[in-house]
Amino acid sequence: MAKPGLWDDPQAAKEVMKERAGLDQSLKALESLTRQAEDAEVLLELSAEEQDREAAKEVKAGLEALDKGVARLESQRLLSGEDDQRDAILAINAGAGGTDAQDWAQMLLRLYTRYAERQGFETRLLDLQEGDEAGIKSATLEINGLQAYGLLKGESGIHRLVRISPFDAAHRRHTAFASVLVSPQIDEDIEIEINDNDLRIDTYRASGAGGQHVNKTSSAVRITHLPTGVVVQCQNEKSQHRNRELAMKVLRARLYEMELNKLRAEKQEAYQDQQDIAWGSQIRSYVLAPYRLVKDHRTTVEVGNVDAVLDGDIDQFVQGYLLWRSQQRAA
Repeated sequence: MAKPGLWDDPQAAKEVMKERAGLDQSLKALESLTRQAEDAEVLLELSAEEQDREAAKEVKAGLEALDKGVARLESQRLLSGEDDQRDAILAINAGAGGTDAQDWAQMLLRLYTRYAERQGFETRLLDLQEGDEAGIKSATLEINGLQAYGLLKGESGIHRLVRISPFDAAHRRHTAFASVLVSPQIDEDIEIEINDNDLRIDTYRASGAGGQHVNKTSSAVRITHLPTGVVVQCQNEKSQHRNRELAMKVLRARLYEMELNKLRAEKQEAYQDQQDIAWGSQIRSYVLAPYRLVKDHRTTVEVGNVDAVLDGDIDQFVQGYLLWRSQQRAA
């Protein structure tokens, strides 16, 4: 950090600072886990000597927390991709299932917001389209934090919910779908060629949260990239200029992600989960009735504590995906 001339190149200095922060975070996490292991060892010896069942329960809880911490570090170790260190943009869209699907999309928005909070990431809601009766039609979330994209990239795909519908007077079981798309936020120095003639830009009055101002002016912006058909929108800022700026940021991230996928295919890398992003081919099922289970169909990771998962505890799925991808590449 004290190297002369470091700040002559602000962008390079920023990258160094970000890398340093990541290393510092990993070191602190390792030190914390070491202390937890030592405390658990002492408490275990004490509970054995005094036959203290309460202390034994405390040891068990401590070991479970320690196991999660180690798994989290292991996940970070597997993030070696060029873009894994980047911030992320996460988009959610309700699919088949009517009102249940829109409610499910809102549940997923809460899930990923809570996951980001657990990781210490910062989030900003860029766009939210409310549902007709309940829930949301779509949402775009900016997630800022070291390795946010690397940790969340495996969430891209179709997520299926099976439950007794709260919107069905007959209390029948319904299935609802929502799609999740995660893209890396890209730096300004990465050139993504976008021709103005390839864009259709529409403005409209925003809806939902944001006060009276957003409803009185055409501040919301929707941008369609005609060659690819990619559509992005932003309405949560009061200024049309700011909404357009953020929408372009999301568009650049989407186009960058598409280019990455094309390059992966050209290199014939193991990208077998690409087909799972197609509509109707879910990557994960969340079953609340007749039994309770969350299962990832790629990695076969299963979790019975559905409430914890819906509250953002998806570490097992994140790590399972990273291990699975690592094995796919090795094969």
